[in-house]
Amino acid sequence: MRSTFRYFKTSPEIIRLAVMMYVRFPLSLRNVEDLLHERGIEISHKTIRFWLNRFGPIFAAEIRQKRVNQMHAHSNRQWHLDEMFVRICGETHYLWRAVDHEGEVLESVVTKRRDRKAALKFLRKSMKRYGQSYVVVKDRLGSYGAAMNVIGNSRRHMTGRWLKKRAENSHLPFRRRERAMLRFRRFRSLQKFTAIQSSIHNHFNQERYLYSRANFKLQRSAALHEWRQLCSA
Repeated sequence: MRSTFRYFKTSPEIIRLAVMMYVRFPLSLRNVEDLLHERGIEISHKTIRFWLNRFGPIFAAEIRQKRVNQMHAHSNRQWHLDEMFVRICGETHYLWRAVDHEGEVLESVVTKRRDRKAALKFLRKSMKRYGQSYVVVKDRLGSYGAAMNVIGNSRRHMTGRWLKKRAENSHLPFRRRERAMLRFRRFRSLQKFTAIQSSIHNHFNQERYLYSRANFKLQRSAALHEWRQLCSA
């Protein structure tokens, strides 16, 4: 099998490090350039942007495929659905998110409207990739109920003010990233980046408050080791 990095002179470890630093932390491209310079790596911020567009979707797809395989082994799955407002060049768009019971983002879809058609697109895309959920936790937006009636999943849902708190908390990393990038300027770039950012954030999200310091360090080291193995074939 040919290597993904076969046409690049830069070491794959440096490419993975640059992509991880930009997506995982709320840093700008020039911030990542300066941090790499401190480590003796001379890379332009434009090169980092090219690496993100070239390898970001590949890294995210590998992480997402592993997560899909793990989810199919569990039958008692619960999804938390929520949408948030995102401004693109002064125009309001909607970012739909599906979060599992562990707080990991399953799917992100950007739409211009918040009607039944948009909710149906979001649910169908999520179900196509992850299968049908056992229980769906949603808010009182009528678009969810109308879309679930079309799908035939109207009986497997829960509505409550505090039940979808897990989905709302998942928006915080994206909001920090949005402020660092001074918001988004194009619809396609927002959709592409949310898919990359959610997958990589899931990979490094170890929920440190649930484990002791020793177990957290082991899981963090394992996550970094798996990250360095991406596209290594």
